[in-house]
Amino acid sequence: MNKVLINFAHPAKSRSKVNKALRKAVEGLDGITINDLYATYPDFMIDIEREKQLCEDHDIIIFQHPLYWYSTPAIIKEWLDLVLEHGWAYGSDGKALTGKILFQSISAGADASTYRTDGYNGFSLRELTSPLQATAKLCGLVWLPPFAVTGVHRGLEVEKTQSHTEDYRRIIIALRDSTINIEHAKQLELLNTDINQLIKGN
Repeated sequence: MNKVLINFAHPAKSRSKVNKALRKAVEGLDGITINDLYATYPDFMIDIEREKQLCEDHDIIIFQHPLYWYSTPAIIKEWLDLVLEHGWAYGSDGKALTGKILFQSISAGADASTYRTDGYNGFSLRELTSPLQATAKLCGLVWLPPFAVTGVHRGLEVEKTQSHTEDYRRIIIALRDSTINIEHAKQLELLNTDINQLIKGN
């Protein structure tokens, strides 16, 4: 069984129905660790050795966060700047993360149609997450496209929220249990594009 680390980063989680629902869907599952970055480091004083150990102890690393200005909330950038040290995460002796899986679970205010080359934002979510993809490549991680829930500012219907949370739970369990087609996943625009094709045995 793979161990899954979810670095949860929402600076206003009390107002986030979607991220709270996604988190609740996987909390308590065997092999899943929720690392709430804003709750643990309200002063941004990140314990680098603690975070390194968490990464070393897990096989899959997920950053779950809202999309802020086409990027991540500030604490994730701080985490990347401090934790991914030369000689540990990258460089000739930096092999601590090699072979581990990395992806983002993102909530975005605008509709999916705006995140296209011909859409209002001019870029797809996969393109907007390319900095983390480049980081993964440098650190020897296996990068997967983001799991994304869009249109949250318009308010999602209860049924849609439930559908997204169930999809998230299924993907996390499949990754934990190695029942996901990783090579197929790498080719997708989003990790939740076609879950039935992605999970083996469906």
